[in-house]
Amino acid sequence: MPDMLVKLYELPPLQPCLDNLKSRGIKIRRPMACETHLLLRWIGEQFEEVWVSETRMALGQDPGGCFVALDKDRKICGFANYDATLRGFFGPTGVAEDMRGQGIGKGLLLACLHAMAGSRYGYAIIGWAGPTEYYARTVGATVIEGSEPGVFRDLIQGLGSSG
Repeated sequence: MPDMLVKLYELPPLQPCLDNLKSRGIKIRRPMACETHLLLRWIGEQFEEVWVSETRMALGQDPGGCFVALDKDRKICGFANYDATLRGFFGPTGVAEDMRGQGIGKGLLLACLHAMAGSRYGYAIIGWAGPTEYYARTVGATVIEGSEPGVFRDLIQGLGSSG
């Protein structure tokens, strides 16, 4: 899968997406330190173990490079990271299978990219972007030619995908 480049100075607005999710009982925010173990456990159960490592790295930044989506019962239903794999990279990100198709992934994506723009990044890289059409349509991302496998080419044997 290729990497993609996003112009952070041409992002769609975040607030309408957050308002839409909030109207359906879904909240996106940064996790608190005391919630770290719950989030990491959830990611390990729902997705790849390598994403636990990357999320731990994102949470260790100041400010933390992680956002979480919570449903109306305050249960985790998605997460997204930036500055986890490498500085300037978005991902990994994931939404619970039964919650997909509701705009949660878009809200998490925009929350991360707007946070990056607010931290004076001009561009973001979506590492090992799976749904390239989605990222192109949602945030105007473009494929970085020759980026497959890119920075992921020398991963230690036994690691899964990473973004």
